[in-house]
Amino acid sequence: VQLQASGGGLVQAGGSLRLSCAVSGFRLVDYGIGWFRQAPGKEREGISYIRGGSTYYAGSVKGRFTISRDNAKNTVYLQMNSLKPEDTAIYYCARGRPVASAWSMGSMYAYWGQGTQVTVSS
Repeated sequence: VQLQASGGGLVQAGGSLRLSCAVSGFRLVDYGIGWFRQAPGKEREGISYIRGGSTYYAGSVKGRFTISRDNAKNTVYLQMNSLKPEDTAIYYCARGRPVASAWSMGSMYAYWGQGTQVTVSS
């Protein structure tokens, strides 16, 4: 099982980035994929999750971020628009099967990607 996050970078406030999480060793249709982020000195935050036809978002990103997946490409995407300096963090994708009410809990995920840095300048 492997997950590889990519697509991070430096962007100005108000800009956009699209993160990708390429997975291997399992089928996307069998698991959920969550996106998390961790900023320096802050706790890890669950920001979005997708499984089947259901998607979930943290309040801090709802309306700005969109999660999607391409089963044929074994990839999950996180489109991030209207970025803010407070979105600066390392972003991780992870595989899990949490119940819907626990999707944002990192402990519900067994496999994690290596993270990609997103920096938003003001």
